[in-house]
Amino acid sequence: MDLYDRVQDAARTIRQVAPDAPQVAIIPGTGLDGILDRIDREHVVPFEDIPGFGDTTATTHRAELIFGQLGGKSVVATGGRHHVYEGYSLEDVTFPTRVLRALGADTLIISNAAGGMNPHYEPGGIMLIEDHINLMGVNPLIGPHDERLGPMFPDMCEPYSKRLLDLAERVALEEGIRVHQGVYVAVTGPNLETRAEYRFLRAAGADCVGMSTVPEVIVGVQVGFEILGLSCVTDLCLPDALEPANIDRIIHTAQQAAPQLMRLVERVVAEA
Repeated sequence: MDLYDRVQDAARTIRQVAPDAPQVAIIPGTGLDGILDRIDREHVVPFEDIPGFGDTTATTHRAELIFGQLGGKSVVATGGRHHVYEGYSLEDVTFPTRVLRALGADTLIISNAAGGMNPHYEPGGIMLIEDHINLMGVNPLIGPHDERLGPMFPDMCEPYSKRLLDLAERVALEEGIRVHQGVYVAVTGPNLETRAEYRFLRAAGADCVGMSTVPEVIVGVQVGFEILGLSCVTDLCLPDALEPANIDRIIHTAQQAAPQLMRLVERVVAEA
């Protein structure tokens, strides 16, 4: 089957378990994965039961679709995601995004753990993604075009919804949560960057760097999602004060930031 038919096949399979269309789709990264436990669950569909989803090998990620209620809205959330550094193609990485839209969701909230290159940021802080830079060297839309999947040349002048950014800023202010707005740059990984690379990325205009999100957002724009992106700043990547990365400490920092991040997202879902 071609990509469109595979997306429809996966959506049909999911609807056999979860027939109602969700309003909001959530792809949570490290730091927001705890939101899965705050959903009032109605249906759970393991990735292995969904054609084309496969498994995920990323640490702390589950491998299931969770349907239920959050903030008074019907939501679907992915317990896990695929990454280029795991050996997946960008078609694999973005396949769940296409399926989430085919299920009927029209709002996408996506998050990640990222290294902070802006010296005004702090570990455990939250950055609302206002724009991104794709330095993965590949694009999920490359290949034969099928107009059933969306426009061939989707406009990227506002991939992250100004309406949702304003809403998130207001909610953060009301909740006493400090947030920044900034630019996220995506690289393939899995190695972390050199001092020279951090200098280059910062000079290019990026505030945070990570290994996900941008492929899903590019496809999300193509299929018509309104998108809010968030980065949990798990460590500072300042070239002149760079220390060896400690993955356990990065995960711990994400976990410490999780309550604020989840509170922010839950209220945004409720008011979006």
